[in-house]
Order: sequence, then structure tokens, then C-alpha cells
Amino acid sequence: MELSKKAGVLGTSEVHAQALITTIRKETKRTEELEEAGYRSPTWAVLRTLQQIHSATRIEGEAAMSAPPFFKSAERGDLLFWGEKEGPTVVIWESLSEQEKKSWLEKSSTIHKWVVWCKSKKGAEEIRSFELSGKEIFSNYDQTKSKEEKNEMNGSKKKAHLGQSVRYRSWWKQGNIKMAVSEDHASCWVHKDLTVTTKQIQALLTAVRVSGGKDECQVRLTGIEREYWMGT
Repeated sequence: MELSKKAGVLGTSEVHAQALITTIRKETKRTEELEEAGYRSPTWAVLRTLQQIHSATRIEGEAAMSAPPFFKSAERGDLLFWGEKEGPTVVIWESLSEQEKKSWLEKSSTIHKWVVWCKSKKGAEEIRSFELSGKEIFSNYDQTKSKEEKNEMNGSKKKAHLGQSVRYRSWWKQGNIKMAVSEDHASCWVHKDLTVTTKQIQALLTAVRVSGGKDECQVRLTGIEREYWMGT
């Protein structure tokens, strides 16, 4: 089921309206449970930077209420929020259920243009399936380790908890654009055959860096974001 009126799937009938309400209720409950377990949405600054790596048109993950409007399509598992089911994709790994991860991995076996945003692995953790055909292009956990090693060389025992900037819990209900600080470190993976520039990696580092400020909030009344900002 697609949630957007763009594709003309949802009409104005009471049946379709009730189906939309039911879906939003389910999505709300699911997201609240996910956030209760510790999940936090990436900032829009991070998502735009990930999108630019391979000109992604799709996002896989998040929820119907929190998926950003600057992707031409958004989906999670079998639930299509809007747009098409194909195209270069940004995947928000921790926002997917185990079944949704399995479903995406099956689809991704025949495509190369994907970017996975996930938690950094610490130590000998189990290999995630996308790693077999991918390569890690960014991890700020490595930078944290380097900083701690430098501190130790200088005789300091200070820990370097870089973490990352994320959206606050329930931001999608409150319209909150302030950034919170997560101690979970971030990692980015792409298909092993794809080329990523140093400039793109630096842009990602800048977007992820903990600042304690606000996420982007630029009103765009043209292009694919128009309906979002117009409140339609």
C-alpha cells in the first residue's frame, strides 16, 4: 500500500481515509516502541549528504511520519510511503525490522547503487549481510579510537565519546529540529564496486559531527518538497 496521494492510490473516500488513519496509528506505535528501545532518527543534514553520494532517489527505512520529503520515494519493507520501488537507495539499517532487513537484502542482491547508514561495529561482531558485497567508507568510531590512543600517548585517560548528532526522541510529533547527541557511533557502507570521493566523505563527517545545535530547516516551495512544506 502506498500512502501518498501523488500516485493516486489513496483517494478521498472514507475507506481510503480510514486505511490511512489505521496505517499512521500502526506507524506511530511502531516508532514509539523503536525509540523506547533507543533508536534515534538521523538528522536531515546527514540524510541529504547520504543522498548525494550516489544521487539516491529512494530511502528505505524510517516511518510514514518521519521519512524526509526530499527523496522521490520512501519505503520500508512492504510498505511504500510514496513514489516508486526502484532507484538508487539510502538504507537506514537500524530502523528496519529483521524481516525488513532480510527483504531489502534480497532486493539489493541485483543492484549496486545503495548506501547503508548503520551503527559502527565495535570489535568482533557478527558480519551483517550487506558487508559481504560492500565496503565501509566512513566510521567515526575509528576516529574516536584514534583520539583516545593519542590521549593515552599524552598521559591522559580522557575518553573520546564523539558519537553523532541525531534527532530528538518524538521529534516527528513535536516538530523539533534541535539535535541531540547519541553515543552510538555511525558507519556508512556502499557497494564495493562504487567509487566515493574524499570530498563526499568529508561532507559526511561534517554532517555527523556533534554540534548541539539545530538540524536544517530550509523551506523549499519548489520541487518534490513543495507538498511537504505546504502541509498537503
